[in-house]
Amino acid sequence: MNNKNLLIPLGIILGGMMAIDMGGPINKAAYVYGTMVLATASELVAGGAQLSDPAVQACYISMASVMVGGMVPPLGIALACIFFPKKFTKAERNSTVSNIVMSCGFITEGAIPFAAADPLHVIPCTLVGAAVAGGMSAAFKCTLMAPHGGIFVFPVVGNAVMYLVSLVVGTVISAVLLGLLKKKVA
Repeated sequence: MNNKNLLIPLGIILGGMMAIDMGGPINKAAYVYGTMVLATASELVAGGAQLSDPAVQACYISMASVMVGGMVPPLGIALACIFFPKKFTKAERNSTVSNIVMSCGFITEGAIPFAAADPLHVIPCTLVGAAVAGGMSAAFKCTLMAPHGGIFVFPVVGNAVMYLVSLVVGTVISAVLLGLLKKKVA
């Protein structure tokens, strides 16, 4: 993928996959791919490759795109609840803190109740934000050597500042799209 300049499209796809069904089979397929490439990176390093080898880096870049894409949906929804409260019920707004915590732990499933209640608006909005975050992460060559952890593994994220920028941009995009497209609750 690295030799064909396909890491950015791959990052977009992996990030978006994390937001399609928020913990379902498509999300898990992206996550399993991410963990599989981490195993591939370990095998390459065990076989004598350096951490700076482009093939090894491509593996770590892929996992970074997966994780940032999975963090965007609950964080984007939480941000939308804060800035566009009339678009959400009181019960939904009360889950803002739990969605922030879940996002910080790379738990996408906090977005499921929102997607179930309004799939035609929530899923596309979170998918776009997550795909942008995944693509940006790959474009900035952010790397991740851990298979899980959210913000708790940021110390092992390569290019952590731009990784955070990718997360923020994807989150804001999701929140703004939700604010624009979601209907006000009665």
